[in-house]
Amino acid sequence: MPRRWVAALACLAALVAIACDGADASPRPSDSARPGAPAVMSALGDSITTGFASCLVLVTCERNSWSTGDGLRVESHYRRLRERNPALRAYDRAAAGARATALAGQAGAAVRDKADYVTVLIGANDACHGGIDAMTPVATFRDQVDRGLRVLRKGRPRARVLVVSIPDLYRLWQVGHTEPRAVRAWAYGICPALLADPTSTAPVAVARRTRFRQRIDDYNAQLRAACRAYGSRCRWDGGAAHRLRFGLDLVNSLDWFHPNASGQDRLSEVSWPAAGWSG
Repeated sequence: MPRRWVAALACLAALVAIACDGADASPRPSDSARPGAPAVMSALGDSITTGFASCLVLVTCERNSWSTGDGLRVESHYRRLRERNPALRAYDRAAAGARATALAGQAGAAVRDKADYVTVLIGANDACHGGIDAMTPVATFRDQVDRGLRVLRKGRPRARVLVVSIPDLYRLWQVGHTEPRAVRAWAYGICPALLADPTSTAPVAVARRTRFRQRIDDYNAQLRAACRAYGSRCRWDGGAAHRLRFGLDLVNSLDWFHPNASGQDRLSEVSWPAAGWSG
């Protein structure tokens, strides 16, 4: 081969290598995070956020979480945000049975995660963990929520926080107390402050349910106020989750209490607009 051809081919190979290197160094638009998109998100809360009982067994099922789930059956906040940042990392710091007193510890974990976006859904267990007199006092609930939010504000002051209202558990009794399978499941002690003797129309039972319903409303009022006190980095869902008029088709058929995958998907759908990422 003539020497000049060798030199020409060497130059061509060098140009191709430079072009390829340049292509590899510049990520494709679909692989890049949009400006302002979070790099890390964390979810705080209780068994609802862990996806408990949404996988046909009575265990946590984080892939179906309305917040951080990565399963295909739930269009979670995480999956929605992946469209903005394919490299988004998500941590579910919620725990089954958690009450507001656990929020500070979960918030500490979110700080260690270096979360840019944090979802908070807490309070159902403060009302449900025992009888009606065992419900967490409203003032105590607020103090514990404030304590958790202070951990976030101090450790991740630029993170966006979404506080989600407690779903309308009283409606669960309304739609489920005539379903024999639900009544049998609730007899094992699920949320006794509300669901004990679910078919009773005695005045004491009616008064107990009314008191429970009011306590959930009081908790939601405190969650809204706590988010407002946090400042501009906190967003309240406006009561969207509480207004969700779910039916038994959105709860699992084992404990007839926790959302199934469809219920988790609806919870994500109604809470998503308040997060402020869709604009």
